[in-house]
Amino acid sequence: MDEPGGVTGPATTAFLLHSAAALHDTGWGHPEHQGRMRSLASTVGKDMMALHDRVLQWEAEPADPEVYSLVHTAAHIQRVRSAVERAAASHEIVALDADTRVSGASWEAVTGSTGALLRALQGVADGECRRAFVASRPPGHHATADQVMGFCLFNHVAVAARWLQREKLAERVLIVDWDVHHGNGTQDIFYDDPSVFFCSLHQFPHWPGSGAADETGTGAGTGTTLNVPVEPGTPRGEYLDRFHAAMASIRERFQPDWILVSSGFDAMAGDPLGNLLLEPADFHRMTRTLVEWADEVCDGRVVALLEGGYNPSRTGQGAVAVIRGLSGAPVPDFPAVQSTREEEW
Repeated sequence: MDEPGGVTGPATTAFLLHSAAALHDTGWGHPEHQGRMRSLASTVGKDMMALHDRVLQWEAEPADPEVYSLVHTAAHIQRVRSAVERAAASHEIVALDADTRVSGASWEAVTGSTGALLRALQGVADGECRRAFVASRPPGHHATADQVMGFCLFNHVAVAARWLQREKLAERVLIVDWDVHHGNGTQDIFYDDPSVFFCSLHQFPHWPGSGAADETGTGAGTGTTLNVPVEPGTPRGEYLDRFHAAMASIRERFQPDWILVSSGFDAMAGDPLGNLLLEPADFHRMTRTLVEWADEVCDGRVVALLEGGYNPSRTGQGAVAVIRGLSGAPVPDFPAVQSTREEEW
């Protein structure tokens, strides 16, 4: 087995980005604006030239909206669709809550992103590759079964876990969430389910206010939720120590058939919505840790998808780092960035 940053075989990884993802319009003054995806696509696209022998780029069709019923209520699905229809008819952005907005293109964006994720899962299951990164937009991990929240309409990673189980491609799924914000929607959906282990490392205290260490699941799911609250300004090395300790703890009690990653990049230094200090190399190291574990227990099956990250250039760098970690390529030497919010710690 190769060391973190080492080299694996060719064409191990797929990259997917549905073209409609960039069309979801929240307004340029909104943190989750269209420039995020454009920057990511540009940064990853340039790096793909160096990764042509180990990273494949796949196209995907939009998902059938029925797949959302695996985790969301019918009323929730219709509420989102109706809001998008109103936005399309009025040619205006429609707010679903104080933070979460849709435009006339949002339905195509979200179903396209979910379709890309399902294509990635099927491709890995069929042996076309071993791992994948999906640049999904809008993000999803705050969406509960019946509520949009925090820029999120549908919970992509929760849909992915349930789809794997429905298709009998997995019994036990591990979801690792390293977005700076707690993945409250994902936790809520699986809180009583022992077949899906949810682990979140997140800044705490921070929005949305959930994710304390004593939130560990309920009923049959007790012990299959692991929250790792991280204080603002925590040094990078300490963050990585906590990550590796969490993974070691999970390994003692849960053997996944698949590993899914809610890969937000707002835990990087310089993000306007976070106060952590991670650099692209840290995301590469965490990705390599998951890949090495997956190689041992589940034939290397790791699929990561984009969540937050609101400094567009840094989000692109983070995506490159994770894609390279998935494929076994070394991480580029990106310059470190000093957080602009140090005075708040």
